[in-house]
Amino acid sequence: MEPSDAGAPPDLRVGQHRAGRHGRTDPGRGRRRPAHTGGGAVTGPAAADDAATAGEAAAAGDAPAAGDAATGDAATQHSPLQHISVGGRYDVHIGPGALTCLTGHLSPGRRVMVLHQPGRAALVGEVVDLVASAGGQGLTHEIPDAEAAKEVTVLAGAWAALGRAGFTRDDLVVGVGGGAATDLAGFVAASWLRGVDFINLPTSLLGIVDAAVGGKTGINTAEGKNLVGAFHEPRAVLCDPAWMASMSRPDLVSGLGEVIKCGFIADPTILELIEADPQAVCDPAAPVMTELIARSVRIKAEVVENDLTEAGIREILNYGHTFAHAIEQVEHYSWRHGDAVAVGMVFAAELAVRVGVMDPELLARHRSVLDSVGLPTSYAGADWEQLRAAMARDKKARGATLRFIVVSEAGVTQRLVGPDEALLREAFDAVSASH
Repeated sequence: MEPSDAGAPPDLRVGQHRAGRHGRTDPGRGRRRPAHTGGGAVTGPAAADDAATAGEAAAAGDAPAAGDAATGDAATQHSPLQHISVGGRYDVHIGPGALTCLTGHLSPGRRVMVLHQPGRAALVGEVVDLVASAGGQGLTHEIPDAEAAKEVTVLAGAWAALGRAGFTRDDLVVGVGGGAATDLAGFVAASWLRGVDFINLPTSLLGIVDAAVGGKTGINTAEGKNLVGAFHEPRAVLCDPAWMASMSRPDLVSGLGEVIKCGFIADPTILELIEADPQAVCDPAAPVMTELIARSVRIKAEVVENDLTEAGIREILNYGHTFAHAIEQVEHYSWRHGDAVAVGMVFAAELAVRVGVMDPELLARHRSVLDSVGLPTSYAGADWEQLRAAMARDKKARGATLRFIVVSEAGVTQRLVGPDEALLREAFDAVSASH
C-alpha cells in the first residue's frame, strides 16, 4: 500500500512526486550547484520551485544562494582563519589559531569543564591556560575514546563531575575530541540544569565536518544509536586542522566518508577535488584538506540554518545513514561511523538505481570515489533480517515505513519513502557481494 503523504515536511515535497509499486520519491532541495562546476539546469517541477526560492532570498537580502554557500566568499577562503556563521546563532572558526576565538567566551570567575578524550593533553592544557588567564576556573574530566564515550555510565560520570564542581548556568562545557566527544559534551550541556553553554573543539575530521556542527547531541543505548539526545547548539565551534595531526590514517579516512557525502548531496566540487588527488586528501596538512573541511561545514551550516530540528531539508544530511546506523548497531559500534556511512551510501545508491532515480554511472562513481581513499563499499557481517530490523528502529522511520535520502545526480537529492521490500533485499545483496 502506498504510504501516506500526511505530515511529510513541505520543503522536501516540492513539485510532483513520483509514485509506483516500488515506493515513492519526493524531490528534495539538496541542490547546491556552484557556478564553476558547469553543472547545467535542474529539470522537472522542483527546478522552478528552487529558482523561485533562491530569487526571493536574493531579493530579500537573506541567506546566500546555495552555490555561494558551497563556494564561500573569496576573501574568507583565502584567510588563514575562516569564520562560518550558522544562521547568525554561532560561528565555526576554521584554521590555524582557531583556539584564540575561545577567549571571547571566557570571563573572570566562570567555570569551564573540559570533557576530553585520551591523548589530547597538550590541547587541554592550552584551554585550561586560556581560562586561567581570563580569571576563570579550568576543570577537566576524561571520557573514553570513540563510541565508548556515548554510554549512559559515561554521561552519569560527567554529570557527577559538574555536580562536584558546583556548575551553574553561567558556566561553560568544552568538548575536546572526536565526534563522540562532542556528541556527549553537547548532551551533558543540554541536560545539566536544563541547558548550559558549550563549545566544541573537534580533533578529528569526522568531528569537524559532522558531529561538532549542527546542534545534535546524544548518546547510544542498546536499542540503537543516538536514540537519546537533544537539539542544543554550541556557542562556537573551533577547528584547527593541526589538531588532526595525531589521527591514525583509518580514522582520518573514515572522516572522509562524511566529506564525500557532502559532495554527493550538495557540492560536486568536493568529489572533483578528491578524484583529482585521492592521496592528498588523506593528508591533514595538505591545503586541500582545509578546503574540503570549509566546503563541508558551509553545506551543513546552510542546511542547519534553515532546519535545526530535522523537520525538513536537514534530512539530506542523513544520506547513507539509515543503513549505516543499522550496521553500527548490529556490530555493537565496532565500526567507524564514516566507514558505515560509506557502505550506507552505496546501499542507498544501489536502491536508487533499482527504483529508477539514479543512473548506473553515478552508482559506479560512488564506488570509485570511496575506493580511491580506502573506504569500504561492501559489507559482510550480519544477515539481512538483523539489519532490516535495525533499520525499522531508525529515528527517521515513520511507523513501519522506512525513509531514505537518495541522490538522482551529484548535488540533487530526493526522499524515498516505503521502498519495495524486494528491492531493499536486492540492494543488500549488492553491497554484500565483492566488487
